[in-house]
Amino acid sequence: MNKQRRKALSDIANALRAIDTETLRSDLETIRDEEQEYFDAMPESFQSGEKGSLAENAIGAMEEAIQYLEELFEALENAASAVDTAGE
Repeated sequence: MNKQRRKALSDIANALRAIDTETLRSDLETIRDEEQEYFDAMPESFQSGEKGSLAENAIGAMEEAIQYLEELFEALENAASAVDTAGE
């Protein structure tokens, strides 16, 4: 592999690793926690009503998104490692 392609691969690996995964996860967890606090502070009659249902659905969707982000972060690191290997 020539120097130019090796440099391009190194740049790609660095770009994959530069994605601020911690901030993405942290921001999403913060919003989820705030929604959970909102739900927990609702009167019981609201929790079992439409507002409560919407809040629970939002919390569940954010938990699912966090799980997908974890998988994405792992995949990004694996992709960066594979690109590093290709550039060796």
